[in-house]
Amino acid sequence: MSGAKLDDLHREWLKRPGYKAEYEKLAEAFGIASALIEARARAGLTQEEVAERMHTSQTVIARLESGRGKPSTRTLERFAEATGSRLRIVFEPAVGG
Repeated sequence: MSGAKLDDLHREWLKRPGYKAEYEKLAEAFGIASALIEARARAGLTQEEVAERMHTSQTVIARLESGRGKPSTRTLERFAEATGSRLRIVFEPAVGG
């Protein structure tokens, strides 16, 4: 299936309330995962190196970067410290709210 067909399906599915709600939940999780991956890449570190700095395992870092689950603020602080980053949490108005 081509990218254009997938985009069309996605736009159509977004009209379904259940799909849209689940997609928005995933977008938040993947946004956090993307930020974690970006911070690690910017620091030039492997997952293993970040894990060592956080005194955890590479598997834990892989799970954080996969978007599965929501890390605690403390975990995000430790990840930021391990990657030489600064954690900043921002509240934004909800879409349509």
